Amino acid sequence: MIIDITRLLDRRMQGRLPTGVDRVSLEYIRYFGARATALVRFSGQWIELSSPHSKQLFEVLLSPTGNFNSKIRGIIAQSFPFSMAKRFSSRQYLFNTGHSGLEKSEYLTRLKRSGLKPIFFVHDLIPLSYPEYCRPGEAEKHRHRINMMLSMGYGLIANSQETLTAVSEYAQANGFSMPPAVVALLAPPKFPYAMPNATLNQPYFVMLGTIEPRKNHWLILHIWRQLIQLMGDRTPRLVIVGQRGWECENVVDLLERCESLKGFVFEYTHCKDTELAAWLLGAQALLFPSFIEGYGMPLIEALSMKVPVIASDLNVFREIAGDIPEYIDPLDGLKWKELILEYAQINSLKRWAQIQRMAGFLAPTWQGHFERVESFIETLELAKC
Repeated sequence: MIIDITRLLDRRMQGRLPTGVDRVSLEYIRYFGARATALVRFSGQWIELSSPHSKQLFEVLLSPTGNFNSKIRGIIAQSFPFSMAKRFSSRQYLFNTGHSGLEKSEYLTRLKRSGLKPIFFVHDLIPLSYPEYCRPGEAEKHRHRINMMLSMGYGLIANSQETLTAVSEYAQANGFSMPPAVVALLAPPKFPYAMPNATLNQPYFVMLGTIEPRKNHWLILHIWRQLIQLMGDRTPRLVIVGQRGWECENVVDLLERCESLKGFVFEYTHCKDTELAAWLLGAQALLFPSFIEGYGMPLIEALSMKVPVIASDLNVFREIAGDIPEYIDPLDGLKWKELILEYAQINSLKRWAQIQRMAGFLAPTWQGHFERVESFIETLELAKC
């Protein structure tokens, strides 16, 4: 099989931290790398690296170092002469796990010419369903991506039943036949050992994820300003972990210019896994007030560490976490404020009740994920026969 790693290379060479999509792609390299080669797209060329050079590239992606870019260029330069005349085998599966390049017509042309059997990972349809939460023009790009998956996909992997249902409904509404598909839930990362963070002198809450409109930071920050006016120095603290994204100027204005939030709200744009684990372990709860999500990895991360969650009432959250979290409408500011105050109490009965509900929670595992993927591939093979 072949794994398209173009998105991973582009982002890593720009010095950008891995997103949730990137972490999924890295897990596919970790699992399939020993029996896969790497596809790199650049300057209109599709280059399949040799098996030895692919292994080197996979190792560098999984364990990046300070001289990452020079290592990558060196490996590709060494493999390039052996790759130019190489033809793709029509028996090979091509994994594209990051939506990368699918909006471009040349991807379709190359796929048809190659004879590869593409398996696409579908993360969400948010740019189509909620274009107001995305960059301008992203909806049209994503439409091309989904159309590509439906028209050329040998198979689809969805991160949740909610996502798969959305794809199926889109296919039916737009005249596409639905390719074979499987749902394989995503697992949380294996955080290194950490002790709960005890640097703050008040109970605190954590928000985790890129700062962008659909994550609803704006609501929580206004609630915090109200809490500060009400409680003064007794106000619980808020720790925001995540890179700044797009169309979030109103949130940035509050973070940078609202004097009353200073000393109560702390922003960490770069946070190592050990630091993140420490912040989560010491938190009263994870706050997850998103308007829409394709999955919800922070929720799984928190629950896997036995940290309570207060989240928006989204179908996908209920799919992956059942009735464990506290669910609230993302627009119900009064209810959010009420539960934050309740969970800030050291002896909160609601918080203790949620901790008890976690007793039977089993987080998805990557082993389980790939067992489903392997079984899916076997099904595709049998269908061909």
